Amino acid sequence: MNHRKWLGRHSQTSSRPTCTVTFLGEIRSTHLSVAALHCQLLINPIKIMSLLSRSLVRCVVQRSSSSSNTTSASTTLGRLSALRRNYTTHNHLPEEHRMVYEMCRNFADQELAPNAGKWDHDHSFPTDAVTKLAELGLMGINTPSQYNGSELDAMSYAIAMEEISRGCASVGVIMSAHNSLYLWPIQTFGSDRLKEEFVAPYAQCVDDSSSSNKLKIGCFGLSEPGNGSDAGAASTTATLDGDEWIINGTKAWITNAHEAGAAVVFATTDKSQKHKGISAFVVPMDAPGFSLGAKEDKLGIRASSTSNLIMDNVRIPKHYLIGEPGEGFKIAMKTLDGGRIGVAGQALGIASASIDCAVKYALERHAFGKPIASLQSIQNKISAMVVARDSARLLTWRAAQMKDKNERYTREAAMAKLAASEASTMCAHQAIQILGGMGYVSDMPAERHYRDARITEIYEGTSEVQHLVIANDVIKEYKG
Repeated sequence: MNHRKWLGRHSQTSSRPTCTVTFLGEIRSTHLSVAALHCQLLINPIKIMSLLSRSLVRCVVQRSSSSSNTTSASTTLGRLSALRRNYTTHNHLPEEHRMVYEMCRNFADQELAPNAGKWDHDHSFPTDAVTKLAELGLMGINTPSQYNGSELDAMSYAIAMEEISRGCASVGVIMSAHNSLYLWPIQTFGSDRLKEEFVAPYAQCVDDSSSSNKLKIGCFGLSEPGNGSDAGAASTTATLDGDEWIINGTKAWITNAHEAGAAVVFATTDKSQKHKGISAFVVPMDAPGFSLGAKEDKLGIRASSTSNLIMDNVRIPKHYLIGEPGEGFKIAMKTLDGGRIGVAGQALGIASASIDCAVKYALERHAFGKPIASLQSIQNKISAMVVARDSARLLTWRAAQMKDKNERYTREAAMAKLAASEASTMCAHQAIQILGGMGYVSDMPAERHYRDARITEIYEGTSEVQHLVIANDVIKEYKG
C-alpha cells in the first residue's frame, strides 16, 4: 500500500488526536497519536508499515498543538542532529531508529520465523514474505524517495538487516543483494534515465497496477567460475557495436538469479587496462541470449536462489552503461563496501537467532535436577556468544554511521563483516553444543542457523579477503 494513499484516506475519516509528521521540506498531518502509532505497530505492523517506511529517518514526530501545525526550526534541527550521534545499544537509539527496529522485529517474529524452516526444507522462494517486505518499504530502504524508495539511512539498513535475518537468513540475503548490490550502484553511479528505468520500479518491487503480482528484484554479477576473489580478472567481455554493447561471458554464484528481472554485470571493455578496463552495465534478464544455469543445491540460505548468469552475444543499449567506461572495478569495490554492512547485519541476525534458541532451551532443559542454564559450562558458552555478537554489532553500527556521515568506511565495513560472520558461525556452533542431540536434528532451528551462518564468511569477500583489506589499510596509514 502506498503510504500517501493511506495518509489521505485516514486523515479524512478519523477524529483521533493528531500528530504532526514533519518531513524535510514538507509538513503533513495524520490522525494518529504517537502512542497509538506504537500500539498499532505492536499489534499489526503490516497495517502501518507504509506510513513509517518512507519517512522514518527523514522525519521528526511530535504532537501538534490545537493552534499550530508547524514546529520551530530549532526543534526540528535539534532532533535531526540527534540522529547523527553514535549509538551503542537499542535502548539508546533515537525514536525513528527504534521504530525501524520494532517494526522489523515484529515482522520477523510474526511472518518469518514461523515459516523459515519450511522455506528452507522445500528450497522455496518466500514470495509472500518478500512482497510484504516491499510493502514495508524495505526493498528500497536506502533508495531516494523520488525513485520510490524509503530514503532511510545506512544505520536503519543495518538494524533492519539484523532483525529480518534473525527471522529468516534467506529473506535477509534476498533483501541485502537487492538493496546493496543491485539498487545502490545504479542509483549512485547511473544516469537519470537508468534510474527511472531500473531503480524506480525495483525499489517499489511490487507493481500495484499489474494483476500478475510479479516482483521486480535485481541481482549482481561480479564473480565468475574462474576468478573467485580476484574481481579484477573478469573474463566476461563487453564490446561496443554502434549504439549497442555486446556482452559475452558467465557469472557465478548469483543470489536472486531465478527471480531477478535485471542484473548489474561487470565486464571487460579494454583488456589492456586490466582492472581499469572493467565497466559496469545493467542487463535485462529477458534479453535475447541471456540464460540461467541450474539452481545450486546449497548447504544453507536455501530459500534464496543461486545460479550462473550466462550471456551469449547479449545486446543492450549503449546507455545501459553505469558510470563511465573503465569505472566498473571502482563501482564494484564501493558497492561491496556497503554490501558488507548488509552481510554483517545478516550475520548478526543469525547469531541472535542462535542465542535465542540456545538460551530458551537451556532454561527449559533440566539435568541433574535443575535447568542446564544454571550450569557454569553452559553459562560460559552463553556469555561468549553474547560478547561476540554485541562486539560485532558495535563494529557494524560504527561502519553504518560512518557511511551516513559520508566518511571513508572501507576498513570499518571489512572489520564489521569479518567480526559479525565469525561471531555468527561461533554462536551457531555453540547453540548446537548447548542443545546437544536436539541441535543436530531439524526439529529445532539450531542446525539451520549453523548451515546459514557458514556462507557469511564467504560471500561478498571471504574472511581472508577482509583481513587483507584491513591490513592493507592499516599499513597504508602507517606509511603516511
